[in-house]
Amino acid sequence: MKAREVKRLKLVERYAAKRAALKEAGDQAGLAKLPRNSNPIRLHNRCKLTGRPKGYMRLFGISRIQFREMASQGLIPGVKKASW
Repeated sequence: MKAREVKRLKLVERYAAKRAALKEAGDQAGLAKLPRNSNPIRLHNRCKLTGRPKGYMRLFGISRIQFREMASQGLIPGVKKASW
């Protein structure tokens, strides 16, 4: 899944300028001819360590489970375990 997301990200970057120009011109037929995965809407945030799509914490770039494990080990500075 992580490899699929990387592939989509590359497509989004490759077609960003072309997509913007077609949107500016209002050319819906031209937009429809672009690859579906070149649309940035199809990107999904995933944990950098595990690839988990749910419970993603954007500030840290990891899932809530990995955040909790790393905080318990003291790997994230400034985070104290309260009662969780």
